[in-house]
Amino acid sequence: MDKMLTQFLAVADAGSLSAAATKLLITQPTLTFNMRKLEESIGAPLFERSSRGVRLTRYGETLYENARLMNRLYDNTLTAIADQQRGTERGLTVGSGYSWWTMFLKDLVTAYQREFPKAPVQVSLGNQLRLLDQMLSGDISIFLAHEIDGLSPGIGTDFIPLSRVYNAHFVRAGHPLLGKPRSRAEIEDFPQIISSLAESRHERFFDISRRRIRVETVFDRTHFAFRSNSLAACVDYALATDAVLTHTHVMRDDFMQRGLVEVDQADTPRGFLAGIYVLRERRGEERIEDLLARISAAAIAVLPPL
Repeated sequence: MDKMLTQFLAVADAGSLSAAATKLLITQPTLTFNMRKLEESIGAPLFERSSRGVRLTRYGETLYENARLMNRLYDNTLTAIADQQRGTERGLTVGSGYSWWTMFLKDLVTAYQREFPKAPVQVSLGNQLRLLDQMLSGDISIFLAHEIDGLSPGIGTDFIPLSRVYNAHFVRAGHPLLGKPRSRAEIEDFPQIISSLAESRHERFFDISRRRIRVETVFDRTHFAFRSNSLAACVDYALATDAVLTHTHVMRDDFMQRGLVEVDQADTPRGFLAGIYVLRERRGEERIEDLLARISAAAIAVLPPL
């Protein structure tokens, strides 16, 4: 892809010219000159500059989305050619939250490799926004997650719903919340654990106007005692304290084996969708559609119905 567009993406992702220059292994004056030259060639300002760094203008946002698309298409083409040369056309690159990996994805992966012994498999486990970033960058082809509220339609993804789940609350054995149904207010009186990180670079994925009228996103959740992108660390913290871990209810049996107990909720839990995210531009590709069908069949067999 064009060198200046690659540099532009690096600046947009880093949020500053100095950080991007360090990552690109070039000097900051060179990068500044190239970004000025890019703005001149396009005929519009791409960045709003301040002492805290740079933010994309609306022109910059348009260029960012289209440059990411061009970069993905180029990387996907190179990957497909490399796979053909290695004879590994059936390889998988998929992302998942820990819940879905535990419930069915690990079994699907091992079954897939028995069917295609030479197929390399890359699985990225993490929170939904990090996985979205990896998919947009071309590092993974699809990912499994909860539906992301407030996501900008300009991102260019399709969401395929697989199951309707709800958030449960888990605490250590002997916790004061156990013993009878508890209201949301009673549960929120205790310190909260969040098993995802709010990384500022991911805020660009959200449509701010939709965030005002829809439920909160990860960036709106400011009250917590402990937050980590490691579910194991969150479980350890819950076992050692009176904090409450909120997580998908399908992990109930797994958490029970680790020593965490689900709190009975007096209020009806709010349900939400879990499913597969895929780039709209990749729909129709034989390998992608085959993977979607395999995951859908495996998920429907073990997850609650829609």
